[in-house]
Amino acid sequence: MIKVQRKIEYALMALKVMSLKRPGELTSAKEVADSVHAPFDVMARVLQLLAQKSILRAEQGAQGGYQITRDLSKVTMHDLVTLLQGPVEIAKCLQKNEACEIQGSCNIMSPIQNLNQKLNEFYRALSVQDVLFQRVEKTTLGAVTHV
Repeated sequence: MIKVQRKIEYALMALKVMSLKRPGELTSAKEVADSVHAPFDVMARVLQLLAQKSILRAEQGAQGGYQITRDLSKVTMHDLVTLLQGPVEIAKCLQKNEACEIQGSCNIMSPIQNLNQKLNEFYRALSVQDVLFQRVEKTTLGAVTHV
């Protein structure tokens, strides 16, 4: 089954914590990690990645921390997933650098490619803000209903 990787879970946790702060307020990696009971090292690495990709702004120093710089309603789950784990590819045969031992005899290559395309479309239609604040009512792979 398709699972969300831990880095994405931590990114969503951090973004939710920070989005509830006053605009302009900085949040330290320790504060985020402590508030969601996550390991500090992993959370710090995730926050650094989000800062490198301009979703967060990092400020160094004793009073430093992180701040959200992008409108989370304009950041899609596809953006977040590809930023943290690379392209959304649900099967080995879709990965460019991976050889699949049954590719020559596989009878589901086209359906898997279709499923992967639908999943990517779904992730592109779903904003991080919608996920964090449950603004998604009913979803199917073909449509997202925002409330």
